[in-house]
Amino acid sequence: MHISFTRSAVDYLAPYIADGSRQLKLLHDTEGCGCVMSGVPALQLVKETTVDDKLAEGDPFPFLFEPRHEVFFEPQMRIDYNSDRDSLSLKSDSQIYTLDLRFVKN
Repeated sequence: MHISFTRSAVDYLAPYIADGSRQLKLLHDTEGCGCVMSGVPALQLVKETTVDDKLAEGDPFPFLFEPRHEVFFEPQMRIDYNSDRDSLSLKSDSQIYTLDLRFVKN
């Protein structure tokens, strides 16, 4: 899995991870969905990795994900930031996953 981050997404996300104490993690969030098949993508800041996390290449940011959720994503995706809407989006060449990617900053 690979994610390219647009310039606007890089500018938005860089301050959150600049000090190296946190990493980005792509989630397939199923909380409140009732079924794993009904999950939605989310981006989370994490301080520590878990045994379930795998590191993936991103341009320019590497990111974590859980391999069991890889089936819900395409091999090549993009994250963009729209300043007018103050929202991130997750897309690929064949689909739009969400125009309002939840960003969990815990």
